[in-house]
Amino acid sequence: MNFPTGIGTSDADSISLLGQDLAHDLMGKVGFGELAFWLVAGRRPTPGETRVFEAVLVALADHGFTPTAIAARLTLLSAPESVQGALAAGLLGGGSRFLGVTEDAGRFLHDLVEFANGDDCYDSVALEAVREARAEKRLIPGLGHPVHKVEDPRTPVLFAIAREEGVFGPHMALFEAIGRVHPEVLGRRLPLNGAGVCGAALADLGLPVDLLRGFALLARAAGLLGHLAEERRRPIGMDVYLTVDRNATYEP
Repeated sequence: MNFPTGIGTSDADSISLLGQDLAHDLMGKVGFGELAFWLVAGRRPTPGETRVFEAVLVALADHGFTPTAIAARLTLLSAPESVQGALAAGLLGGGSRFLGVTEDAGRFLHDLVEFANGDDCYDSVALEAVREARAEKRLIPGLGHPVHKVEDPRTPVLFAIAREEGVFGPHMALFEAIGRVHPEVLGRRLPLNGAGVCGAALADLGLPVDLLRGFALLARAAGLLGHLAEERRRPIGMDVYLTVDRNATYEP
């Protein structure tokens, strides 16, 4: 039987990836961000697209001692030989709420893009979307942040990079418009968070909306590996565990 794939094949003498010789055409010549984009999109990104995509991966890699990082460290503490288990513990938790914002924001914006036919429409489309969400008591994905309550420092930088590289598209324009118009509906100003702007950027790069959470997980894996490496160098997992255990009240 024949199972053709354009991703990767190998024989006794060579490994082929994306129709290229992995050892001679790709290694040392293609960066990981470019390769990850190429694998999913099926086309090689432009230098500008690569810069924006890698900015997204950096933005989502890690930002703090979150429950996902704690889960990874505690799993390593209980099973030090199981790095894959520790990494999986962090990724499974992160993929649910924290990193789901990237996909949710990208999908939310993707559903609105068809209604914005030009620059003059972005504010009106965004305003209607915020009003509709308010009426249905739904949150706008990517709007608000528990720590960066005034401005998420990643958001304006990613907007600027996308503009510099000529890949600031309708998804980012709509997200930016939501930032302008939402106080009119909500009565207060909330920041556009980094996970949301990353979803908008990935959608503007033409990447499949259903896979945006996967890119967030790809980025977070690097952060979790950093936490696991730090846990080996300077363990704090046991202190975290004992703090929780000593403060727990067990009831029948």
